Order: sequence, then structure tokens, then C-alpha cells
Amino acid sequence: MSTSNERYALALHGGAGAVAGRNYDSVEQHLKKLATDCEALLAAGQSALDVVEVAVTELERSGLYVAGRGSAPNTAGYVELDASIMHGPDRKAGAVAALRDFINPIRVARGVMDKTPHVLLAGPGAGAFARKNSYEAVVEPGNYYVLPVGVTADELLDSNAHGTVGAVALDQSGALAAATSTGGTFGKLEGRVGDTPLIGPGTWADDTIAISCTGTGEQIIRSGGAVSIACAYKSGVTLEAAVQDMLDEVQRLGGDAGVIAVTHETAIATLYNSDGMKRASVSTAQALRVTTFA
Repeated sequence: MSTSNERYALALHGGAGAVAGRNYDSVEQHLKKLATDCEALLAAGQSALDVVEVAVTELERSGLYVAGRGSAPNTAGYVELDASIMHGPDRKAGAVAALRDFINPIRVARGVMDKTPHVLLAGPGAGAFARKNSYEAVVEPGNYYVLPVGVTADELLDSNAHGTVGAVALDQSGALAAATSTGGTFGKLEGRVGDTPLIGPGTWADDTIAISCTGTGEQIIRSGGAVSIACAYKSGVTLEAAVQDMLDEVQRLGGDAGVIAVTHETAIATLYNSDGMKRASVSTAQALRVTTFA
């Protein structure tokens, strides 16, 4: 049985799709409040798994990011949502891909983890599961989805434009967890699935590290993504070097990406190779930091 170590750590991201020169003050204020609220939960003894779900739920509902309410339609004209969540101690995980019109895909992903023997449900099957279990649906899609902060209407047809949200946490019992959610790249083909709902590339948590990725999903998948960072870190590579190696590989393959990670020792990494990444982090060893470009 684990005993309290009175240590915790948290990192959030609102996507590595930030564009230099644009104003993200409202996003940073939102991340600051959310990180403060989630830190309070961790300080009160809440589990990392519950905290990352709470964080991503709020990020999805806000409409400020390319996830949940801030998602854009695919080339067929409707929104498809991806999300995943993972609990480090027992490697339990749940995910949904190409899910249509539910308020919080991350809650459905948690349901897949808790209520089924599966890890990933996709398309109509994911929707059927969500309806059967009474997850909150989008009633009027045409009136619900909004343009997130920092995104122009012209970018809605640009398949290179992207955004994601994520959270990673270490709780006082020493458990790690990670969660990630996205509406995918803009102008994506119907049925396109990136790294976000894939346990390994987009989201990972084990006994030593929790990771959430953001960026161009195809290149993140091809680079190995989050689990490649975890393997390098466990082999003795420093946290920042392990993350940077993955980012360099994504860049070599023609993409860009960002990563948030926390370790069992409260170390935090928030690195990216795009213009910027909207992010916040805090721990018992580090004061709250909120930034996009610095």
C-alpha cells in the first residue's frame, strides 16, 4: 500500500498550435485558474487520475482550445472528437476516436477504461457506448461549436493547423496519470485519427512518468511519441533530453509538436518545437508557471 509522500506535480497544455504574434492572454488566464484549482485538488489528496480528467473536462468545455467545444468540422462537414486517459500504476487506459457530438470526450474515454474490457472505441461504436451510458451530448451542433482563441476562419481549411489539450499529474500517493483531447487538425478528412486517442503515441503514464503530446499527429505517431520518451527516460536519459529527442524526430519527419511530462520525482518538462505552446505547470517544488511563447 502506497503512503503519502506529500508531493505532487501538475502540467496542462492547450496545444502547440499557437501562432507567434497572436494574443493568448485570455487562454493564459484560463490556464492559470484551472491549474490553481487542480493544484488545490492534488493538495487535498485527490488522485492524479481524477485530476487530469477534471482538467481536460474543463479545457474541452471552455471553447478556448481546439478540443471539445472549440473543435472544427472535417471535410464532410461535421466534428469528430478524439480523447484518451491513462492511469500509471496499473496501466489502465481508455480512449475514443472519431466520436461525434459529445460535450466531454474525455469522460467517455474514462468510461471506456472503467466500464469495458477495451482500451479504444471508435466512430459509431464510441457514440453508441456514450449514449448507452448517458454521457452529455451536444444537442445543437450548429450552435455549440465555436472558433477557439487565436484561430482564424481561413485556418479552418488548413490541414496543417492543429490544437490539442492535455493534463499530466502526480498525486500524493505517488500515482501518475495523463489525459489528452482534441478536435484534430483543421480540414481533416472524414475518419482521420491522429495521435491523441492512441495510448503510446499521444498519451502515456506508468510508474515513473506521465506524458501528453500535442502537434501534428501523423509525425508524432511515426516518431514513437510519448512512449518513446518514457522508454528513454527509464533507460537513464534525462527528462528534457528524452523529450527533446522525440521533438527532434518529429521535426525531422516534417512536423511540429509539444510535450508536457511529469515524473515520479515531481520533475516537469514542457517543451515544444512550434511557435509556442499554451501551458501551465506547478508542483510542490515549483511555483505556478503560465506562458505560451517564453
